Amino acid sequence: MKTGRIPQQVVVLSVIAVVVVAGFFGMRALFVPESFGKYGHYRADSVDAIRKLPIQYGGAKACAECHDEVAATKSQGFHRGVSCEVCHGPAAAHIEDPGTIKPTAPRQRELCPLCHNYSPSRPTGFPQILTAQHNPGKPCMSCHKPHDPVPPNAPKECSACHRGIWSQKLVSPHASLECSTCHEVPKEHSVDPRGFVVSKPTGNQACERCHSNAALAASAIPQVTSEHTARYLCWDCHYPHFPEGKK
Repeated sequence: MKTGRIPQQVVVLSVIAVVVVAGFFGMRALFVPESFGKYGHYRADSVDAIRKLPIQYGGAKACAECHDEVAATKSQGFHRGVSCEVCHGPAAAHIEDPGTIKPTAPRQRELCPLCHNYSPSRPTGFPQILTAQHNPGKPCMSCHKPHDPVPPNAPKECSACHRGIWSQKLVSPHASLECSTCHEVPKEHSVDPRGFVVSKPTGNQACERCHSNAALAASAIPQVTSEHTARYLCWDCHYPHFPEGKK
């Protein structure tokens, strides 16, 4: 009776598998903390480590206990959702010893643009500026009160808050159009943008005023018929602030 011989490749693969499994458990024993997995997929000892760290922040409620007038002003302003320590830094030490340790009181221009310098990622309607163009060199505090940063003058242009849309429209075929051509803008919107919202077109009539107008047919404005739009809204295919040019 012949005894079957184990193929060499099976032996090699078996050795590799044993080495891999042994290496896995060996590396796990060396580098994975013992407390890993106790409460979930993280190191349980980190909870105790974090608890032992010194407290750095005191919280806005503690600030309001002494600075009640400032807190009252801030609670009614646009910065009401911003914690005091965002601008003034960690204040736990100040709360423990207010006479000796003082929080930072930023006066330089660099702080405010961290939130208000133009970035396409910021939400529509968030006040943004181009730092190099907006009162260059002047501290923001010379025009804006930090705890209630209402502009000294109501913005005259939509770019004050809608910088992304404004910049896009500026290089589009709609560059010459005023925003109020398509949007109904209440006077109060510049002062209280959340309380008085700008309306948006709900039908194709807004576009048809220019693009289905016999009087403008001889101009460079593209003209369309009702068959072109059919049952669709214009902005189903065309982005209003940057519509493609005539092909």
